[in-house]
Amino acid sequence: MKYANPDALISTDALAARLAEPDLVILDATFHLPTAKRDARAEYAREHIPGARFFDIDIIADRATDLPHMLPSPGDFARAAGALGIDDDCDVVVYDTHGISSAPRTWWMLRIFGHRRTRVLDGGLPKWKREGRPVNDLASPAQPRPFTPRFDAAMVRDKANVRANIGSRREQVLDARSAGRFRGVDPEPRPGLRSGHIPGSCSLPYNLLVDPKTQTMLPADGLRARFVEAGIDLTRPVITSCGSGVTACALALGLHLLGHDRVAVYDGSWAEWGLPGDTPVETG
Repeated sequence: MKYANPDALISTDALAARLAEPDLVILDATFHLPTAKRDARAEYAREHIPGARFFDIDIIADRATDLPHMLPSPGDFARAAGALGIDDDCDVVVYDTHGISSAPRTWWMLRIFGHRRTRVLDGGLPKWKREGRPVNDLASPAQPRPFTPRFDAAMVRDKANVRANIGSRREQVLDARSAGRFRGVDPEPRPGLRSGHIPGSCSLPYNLLVDPKTQTMLPADGLRARFVEAGIDLTRPVITSCGSGVTACALALGLHLLGHDRVAVYDGSWAEWGLPGDTPVETG
């Protein structure tokens, strides 16, 4: 069984062959949880794939909310994308230093604002370096380009949507956090949040979609099995969620590879739902 949408990924071989192309934009979209005490931008400055630019999901975000890295307005995203040299017609490759973790968030952001020629580097920087491919610490200045945002509201859900869905069950909810966080037995990395999960949701830790040795996405049969084992009916729509809307996008990428495009990301995710308040929480 082959991927239904294989163009969402690019291999290290294919990227290496295209490094010199002038209309290719490479983005390092690495994000670390606050508890990791790592600086993704500083790591990018020390080494990155030649020509890559840093995509900071905490900066290219809605700065008017206290919630982490929420979607910016279409205008703000267009200005940020254009400043990185992204226009409506260029090809974009996104990677991260984990393998496939935060890169899908940038893939999803570009898609939600209308840029469909975006691919995630399969295996990310770990696979690239393991194969002895080049990295450097050189700045990669961009020539600003015009970017036309075409926002697709069907690809995102907010708290009100998710709350209403608890009653209707029109969409399945799939949580990308670890099993311990989903069950409420492990603490949340952000202080002040309750433990547990959205009532009625299913659990599929995002890292189960990748081969632990290569950090590449599982083949289509393996992906399908993971979603089915998690309790997902692949004929019905899905809302993906996680800690703060980042690894939920890895689940969205996996579903997209299988050709299942009735998928939306809960942007606020547990960083919003888990706040003290009246949102219902289940444990166990």
